[in-house]
Amino acid sequence: MLKPVVCDVAIIGAGSAGLAAYHAAKATGAKVLLIEAGAGGTTCARYGCMPSKLLLAAARAARDAKAAEMFGVHAEDLTIDGKAVMARVRRERDHFVEAVLEDVAAIPPADRLHGQARFAGPDTLTVDDHTLVTARAVVIATGARPVVPEDLAETCQERVVTHETVFEMETLPRSLAVIGAGPLGLELALAFVRLGVKTTVFDEGDAIGAVGDPVVAEAVADQMKRELVFELGVTVEAKRKTDGDILLHWTKAGGKARRGTFDYVLVATGRTPALDGLDLNLAGLDCDEDGAPVFDPDTLRCGQSTIFIAGDANDDRPVLHEASLQGELAGRNAVHAPKLEKRAPMPRMAVVYSDPDIASVGPGWDDDAANGWIVGCSDDVGRARVDGRPSGILRVYAGARDGVLLGGELFGPDVEHLAHLLAWAVQLKMTAKDVLALPFYHPTTEESLRTALRDLADQQKG
Repeated sequence: MLKPVVCDVAIIGAGSAGLAAYHAAKATGAKVLLIEAGAGGTTCARYGCMPSKLLLAAARAARDAKAAEMFGVHAEDLTIDGKAVMARVRRERDHFVEAVLEDVAAIPPADRLHGQARFAGPDTLTVDDHTLVTARAVVIATGARPVVPEDLAETCQERVVTHETVFEMETLPRSLAVIGAGPLGLELALAFVRLGVKTTVFDEGDAIGAVGDPVVAEAVADQMKRELVFELGVTVEAKRKTDGDILLHWTKAGGKARRGTFDYVLVATGRTPALDGLDLNLAGLDCDEDGAPVFDPDTLRCGQSTIFIAGDANDDRPVLHEASLQGELAGRNAVHAPKLEKRAPMPRMAVVYSDPDIASVGPGWDDDAANGWIVGCSDDVGRARVDGRPSGILRVYAGARDGVLLGGELFGPDVEHLAHLLAWAVQLKMTAKDVLALPFYHPTTEESLRTALRDLADQQKG
C-alpha cells in the first residue's frame, strides 16, 4: 500500500538545480517535496568542479616546483606521493560534500523523501514502493551521468573510470589513456600528466578543449601538445591483457596502425541527462529523439504541462551557475504556473581550467556570423612574462555596426577572471570604448583584455 502525499511542487533531484528549485518554491509559501534517490551532495561537490580542481591544484604545485629553475630556485629531489595526493583530494572533496549535505539536512524532514521517483501520470509520482505523490507541478532536476561506450565498459571493467570514479583511486596510475579531448578530458589529462603519469589523449575529432575560434584553437593546440600526447581523429579499440592492463589499438590518418598499453582508461566523452527510470512516457510529454522532454528554454516548461526541467537534466547550459539559476526559475514557475517568468538574458560563459586556461563568453565562434563582427586581439601579456607563464591569446568580438560587445574566446593565464569581466560587459551591452573608460591596474592580466578592447575600438566606425 503506497502512502499518499499531496504537495504543490514535487522536485526530483537534490543537486544544484533541485536545491535551488526547492528554496525558490519554498520561499513563496508553497508546500514543496524534495525527492532524492542517491547519496546527494551535488555533482559539482562530489564528482565535478571541486575534486577536479583539487587534483589540478596538486598538479600545479608539482609543475611549478619543476619550473622553479627559471627563477634560479632549485627544488632538489622532487617526489610526488600519489597516495597523499589522492587522499587530500578525497578529504577536501568530502568537506565540500558535507557542506551540501548539511544544507539538505536543514530542510524539514516532512519536505524530504528518499527513493526513486517515477511518473505514474502528469501530476503523480511513485517513489520506490512506499509513496504515491500527487503534485500540482513537478520539477525534473535529476542531473546528468557520464557516457561510457559499452565495449570499453565490458573490456576494461574496473580499469575504466569516469569523472565520477577516478577520484576513488588510492594512488596515481603509472599510465592513463583519456578518451575525449573536450574540457573535462583535457583538465584531467593535464592534472595527471603534471603529476608524472604517462598520459595520452584520444578523440575522434580534431578539436582540443572545445575551442571554436580557429586562431585561439591553434594557440591552444600548440601549448597543450607541449605537455600531452594527442591522438586526434582516431577510433580506439580496447583489449584486456592477461596482467590486467589495457591494450589500445587505433589507426592514425593515412592508415598507420598504432597501439599502446595503459593502466587505466578514463572516459570523458560527455554526459547525458539522467532521465532513465523516470517513466517519462507516463507523464504525457513530447520527447525528442533521445527521449528528453521538449521544453521552452526561456521558462523551462515542458510543452503545455506543469512539468519543468532544470540544470544538467535539460542539457541546455550544463554548468553550475546556470543549474542554480535554472533551478530558481523552475521553482518559481512551478508555483505560479500558468503565469510564467522568463529567464533573464545572460551570455553563455564557460571555463576550462587548463592553466593556461580557456574561456568562452557569448555565442561562440561562427564563420557566417563573424562576417558581421569586428575582432579585437591581444597576444602579449607583460604580467604573464613576469610570472614565467605563456601569454596565450585573447579574441574579443563586437558587432561591426554598433560596436556592442558580443563575447569572445580567451586563452591565457587566469582568463577565468577576464571572462567574468567580459560577460558582465556583454550583459550590460557595453562597447569597447565604454569598457576602456573604466580603470585597469598595472601590471595585471586584465591589461591583456584592455589591449584587445583597444584593438576593437580602433576598428569601430564612428
